[in-house]
Amino acid sequence: MADHDATRQNAAVRSTTTRRDFHKLVTGAAIGAFAAPAIVRGRNLNEKLNIACIGVGGRGSANLQGVQSENIVALCDVYQGAVDRAAVKHDKAAKYNDFRRLFDKSNNFEAVVVSTTEHTHAFATLPALQLGKHVYCEKPLTHDVYGARVIREAAAKAKVATQMGTQIHAGDNYRRVVELIQGGAIGDVTEAHVWVSRAWGRQSAEDARTHHDIVSVRERPTEAAPLPKGLDWDLWLGPAPERPFHEVYFPGPKWYRWWDFGNGTMSDLGSHWIDLPFWALKLQAPLTIESFGPPPHPEIAPASMRAVYEYGPRGNMPALTLTWYQGLEAPAALKNGSIPKFDSGVLFVGSKGQLLSDYGRHVLLPEKQFADYKRPPQSIPASLGHYAEWIHAAKTGAPTTCNFDYASRLTEANHLGNVAYRVGKKLEWDAAKGVVKNTTEAEPMLKRDYRKGWTLG
Repeated sequence: MADHDATRQNAAVRSTTTRRDFHKLVTGAAIGAFAAPAIVRGRNLNEKLNIACIGVGGRGSANLQGVQSENIVALCDVYQGAVDRAAVKHDKAAKYNDFRRLFDKSNNFEAVVVSTTEHTHAFATLPALQLGKHVYCEKPLTHDVYGARVIREAAAKAKVATQMGTQIHAGDNYRRVVELIQGGAIGDVTEAHVWVSRAWGRQSAEDARTHHDIVSVRERPTEAAPLPKGLDWDLWLGPAPERPFHEVYFPGPKWYRWWDFGNGTMSDLGSHWIDLPFWALKLQAPLTIESFGPPPHPEIAPASMRAVYEYGPRGNMPALTLTWYQGLEAPAALKNGSIPKFDSGVLFVGSKGQLLSDYGRHVLLPEKQFADYKRPPQSIPASLGHYAEWIHAAKTGAPTTCNFDYASRLTEANHLGNVAYRVGKKLEWDAAKGVVKNTTEAEPMLKRDYRKGWTLG
């Protein structure tokens, strides 16, 4: 699974800390720690995990590198070329094309890394959880809201170490922002604005003039293209509706524009950028969601859109409006120049000021007002590193900060932004029941239909 922010993320999250410090992560940074069996808690930290990697090309190659300190015992990819390349370094690992066959040999591994395309994340993750395996899964965690809830429930039952691939979450910058927001630096936060400049998807004429999409496509191809040697197209499709192969889908990240396989920029980059306000403002489920953009296309996600979420009070935090912008959309404060120009960023608006952040930097605004501001002491320790955090948790029972309880709720909220866009109505969300209260039109998008032979749950 490709991720073009990978280089920046990996550079941002390198950090060191002691295991003693890391155990302190059970403060505000950690949500949903699991109770590890005694045999795991007593495990020798020098003993290596046996890991199976599902999806080893593109983003999967980077994830494989991230866990290479352990024993890589199985490699799986629907494209044989990706398996063969990974096997050059991991020549003793078993090779698979179908992850369902990999799980037939589940006694050979203790942990699984899932880096497939978005529409098969849940199908590779669920059996791993049901077998009691620790799981690291790329973002977004699932392809729809239903899948997010299935995975959340399965993870709660499994009580294993889980982590979603939001690598930037492990960086120091996000930690300092969380401390400032939760410490009241800018007072009560009632607005948050999140924007990204990426304009991948079905582009308008204006999108095309101002942004470049690596895949220029506006409609679904009707003809089949020659199948790349070594690609099992039927397995690549998995639970998605059948269609002939075409290079607009493979190799990645081309597929992520298509509703059958991904959810566009909203759920992809939303996993990284909305993660910050989700963490800092203790968000879980929105009350309402409304989205704006060009008329929705039945097959392709938009290049530009905007989604508005309303959240109720959380503890001592007031009600909040969070707005997401992508492509040509941007907050007024950015357009009128009243804040520094960040190509992508998060703006928190509070009763005492504002805070502007991106992946690696942040600033309190207005700067003159905060020139003599004394920052709160650091309460969230540095991460061991996003991959190291998960590996350490699998061996010790320590918590992870992007575990599947947290990650599933973030994923679910991001998906709801797309659902509201596609339905074209303001949605009233019943989080307890997992239903939209004011329309039934959203139901096919909350839970997708699966191709015959594929089930989830």
